[in-house]
Amino acid sequence: MEVTAQKTDNANVKIEGKIAQSDIEKKIDKIAKQAAKQMKIDGFRPGKAPVSVVKKRLGERLQQDAEAEALRDILNEASKELALDAEQIIGEPAVTKFDRGEEFIDVELKLSLRPEIEIGDITDIVPEVKTPRVTKKEVEERIREMAEAQAPFESIEEERGLQEGDLAVFDFEGFLDGEPFEGGKAENFELRIGSGQFIPGFEEQMIGMKKGEEKTIKVTFPEDYRNEKLAGKETEFKIKLHDIKTKKPAQIDDALAQRMLGKEDATLADLEKEVKEQIRSEKLSKLYNEELKPKLVEALVEKFEFDLPQSVVDQEIEMALRNKVQQMTEEELAELRDNEEKVKELRESLREDAEKSVKATFIVDALARKEGVEVGDQEMMQTIYYEAMSMGQDPQQTFEYYQKQNLLPAIKMAMIEDRLLTKLLNDKKEKKEEKTEAKEEA
Repeated sequence: MEVTAQKTDNANVKIEGKIAQSDIEKKIDKIAKQAAKQMKIDGFRPGKAPVSVVKKRLGERLQQDAEAEALRDILNEASKELALDAEQIIGEPAVTKFDRGEEFIDVELKLSLRPEIEIGDITDIVPEVKTPRVTKKEVEERIREMAEAQAPFESIEEERGLQEGDLAVFDFEGFLDGEPFEGGKAENFELRIGSGQFIPGFEEQMIGMKKGEEKTIKVTFPEDYRNEKLAGKETEFKIKLHDIKTKKPAQIDDALAQRMLGKEDATLADLEKEVKEQIRSEKLSKLYNEELKPKLVEALVEKFEFDLPQSVVDQEIEMALRNKVQQMTEEELAELRDNEEKVKELRESLREDAEKSVKATFIVDALARKEGVEVGDQEMMQTIYYEAMSMGQDPQQTFEYYQKQNLLPAIKMAMIEDRLLTKLLNDKKEKKEEKTEAKEEA
C-alpha cells in the first residue's frame, strides 16, 4: 500500500494511495475466516463451514468490507504521516477517486480539519451596550393592561345587544348537511367576542344578539381545518345566548400590586418598580437579538482569518440550496432540472454566505471554549420540549424528528452561540457600568 498525504491548507488534506489487489484478496480471506466462525450453514457444523463456501455465500459484501478496511488503513497511515489526532478531523473523509485496475486501486481522499483559531482580546469589537430608557408612560400603560387582564367579568344589567369585547355565555350545536356532528355542541360556553377563538364568521354573526335570543348562523370551515370531514364544508350552528358579561373597571391600587407580586405588603410603587425593570429587560433583549448580536457576529467574522474545511462549506451550500429549491415555483424547478449550468451558478451564488456561516460557527465554538460557555444535552432536550409544548406539539415526537434529521448538533450550537454572545455583551455592559460608578464616586 502506497500513501502520500499533504495539507492543501490548514483545514484541508489531500490523500493519494495505491491499494494492491493482492492486499484486498488477503483482507477478503481474513474477513471470510472470521465470518466462518460465526455462520451457520446447512450441511456444516456451526463455525466449521469452509472459507470457500463462506466467500460464495457473502460474495460482494466481502469485497466491499475489504475495500472499506483498506481505505481505513490509508486514512490511518495519512494521519500518522501528518501527526493528526482524532479531534482535529471533522466528519468522514470524502472519497473523490476510486479507480479499480487489474493490479492496483488508485484512491484519492479529501479530509477536513478543525481550523486552529488564535483568540486574543476581542473587547474592542464587542458593541457598546446602552441601557434602554423606560418612560413613566410605558410603565403606566403596562400596569393598566395588567389591571384590565385581572379585572373580572360581570353580567350587564342594561338591555343591549352583544358587542365586541363582551363575554358571551351561550349554548350551541353544529349541523353538517342537517345532521349534528361530533364535537359541535356545548352548553353555557364562554367566548370573548373578537378573540378569534372560533372559526371565521362565527363571532361576527353573534354581534347584536340579546340575552335569551336564539339564532341560526352559517359558517364555512377553513380548507386546512384539522378535521377532514369538516374542512372546507359549510355548516349551520344553532345558538342560544344566555348572558352577556363585560369587564369591571380596572382598579390600579396596592391590592393589584399584592395580587401581581404575591406579597401581602406590596405597594403600587413596588409594582411600578418591578414593571419598569421588566420593560427594561424586554427592551434590552430586543436590542441584543435584533441589533447587537448580528453586529457582533459580523465583526467577529471580519476580525478573524483562517482556512475553512471545504466539506463543511459544501454541506452548508447544499443545505442552503435545498431551502432555496423548496421556495421555488414549478416553472423555476423545471428550468433547473434542464440546466446543469444554472444549478452550478445557483450553488456558487450561495458560497459567500455559506462560508461566512461556517466561519462564524468555528469562531463561536473557539470563543465558547475560551469563555467556558457550555450547553448540556439535558438542557438542550428541556429547551426542545418546552418550545414544542408551547406550540402545542408533542415534545417526544419533536425531539425524535430533530434526532432523525441530525439537527441536534445545530440546535445545541445555536444555544451556545446565543449564550456566548449574551455573555460578551453583558460583560461589556458591566465593565462600562463599573467605570461610570467609579467616576461618580471619585
